Amino acid sequence: MSVVSAAVFGVHLIFAALWSGTVLFTTYAVLPTALNGDASPGPLAAITRKLKLVSRASALLLLLTGGHLAATYYTAETLTGSGPGHLVLTMLVLWFVLAGLVEVAASKLSEGFAQQKLREPAREARPFMLGASAVAVLLLLDAGALLGLY
Repeated sequence: MSVVSAAVFGVHLIFAALWSGTVLFTTYAVLPTALNGDASPGPLAAITRKLKLVSRASALLLLLTGGHLAATYYTAETLTGSGPGHLVLTMLVLWFVLAGLVEVAASKLSEGFAQQKLREPAREARPFMLGASAVAVLLLLDAGALLGLY
């Protein structure tokens, strides 16, 4: 593996972990706090802005680094005709789903917190964040399976 590929792979892994961790933390810690009414909308709005920033930056960096890695290590035939290629394509689909779920959830949270509501936006965002958490875990499992093949 070249130094460039190692650096790209490292950035890819760091932002995959950051994105997954942020989604899981928001689902596990932030949403229950809002649902219980144990916080105020102001700080939760700030957390939601950071969730959006991490999600959008990670999605972009993962698309760029993943695209580079796929172009470097796969051909069209190996992407569509091999186990590792199928895992990469599955990862791409899960990436789109995760980005969409986080965007919808963060939008619901932001809109509600801006209206100084707490429980209602958390309740509306909860199914999307639970889905995003499940997808984040699936992405990590997919990555582990892919690494296990090498």
